[in-house]
Amino acid sequence: MNTKRIFGRLAAATLLLSVFGTAAQAQVQTHRVPAYTGKAQARPVTSYKSAARSTGGPQLGIRAGVNVSDWSGDAVQSVMDLAGYTNGAVTKSMKTGFHAGLYATLPLAPGFSIEPGVLYSEKGTKLTGSLPFEQFDFLNARVTATSRMSYVDVPVLAKVDIVPGFYLFAGPQASFLVSGKARVEAGLLGFDAYQQDFDIKDQFRPVDFSVTGGLGYQSTSGFGLSAGYDYGLSSLDKNNRFDAYNRVIKASVNYSF
Repeated sequence: MNTKRIFGRLAAATLLLSVFGTAAQAQVQTHRVPAYTGKAQARPVTSYKSAARSTGGPQLGIRAGVNVSDWSGDAVQSVMDLAGYTNGAVTKSMKTGFHAGLYATLPLAPGFSIEPGVLYSEKGTKLTGSLPFEQFDFLNARVTATSRMSYVDVPVLAKVDIVPGFYLFAGPQASFLVSGKARVEAGLLGFDAYQQDFDIKDQFRPVDFSVTGGLGYQSTSGFGLSAGYDYGLSSLDKNNRFDAYNRVIKASVNYSF
């Protein structure tokens, strides 16, 4: 086999390989993902309020409700003991008032938070007297003395979740006396004959310390309900002439932002 024939066969083989390689490359195409031209999907938007509740972040809120208050202690018991000799002519009853204010819920751990607050709160008690003689009942004579005490309550509560939505709360409370008045009212034959307010603030301690506790429900929408009891620890008379302590039953509605 001469040299020209060898080079001729090599050239033919090279040409065949080049033709087959070009055809194979033409048949294989690179796979590409077509661009999406449809409408973009909106991402779900979570409001700040919902995010705060779901993550247990700090919350501010407002609270308002009803107080049913009374005094308790040796002095009050002595008054009632003396009233026992009047055959029911003197009776003691609880005073109705209200409370309203702000609070902040500060979560510290799952199911546990601290809640400081500031609330205006009305407290006191009521004594009612009548003539102790049946023959004068037709006169419908009544004398009522009501202590009308106003405080700014500053509770610091610990809240513990017990089941979803429901919680227990308890903690100390300092109450700063804003005003103290005694209202005396007298009536006869169904008519109001006399009414007078007396300022008694200077006779009472400016700060009252108590413990408070109760049960509450907080919904995911922000609204809540609670009921509690304030148990006063400080004698109200600043001159220590008598022992009397605040006792308050509270029912509240609230809203957390």
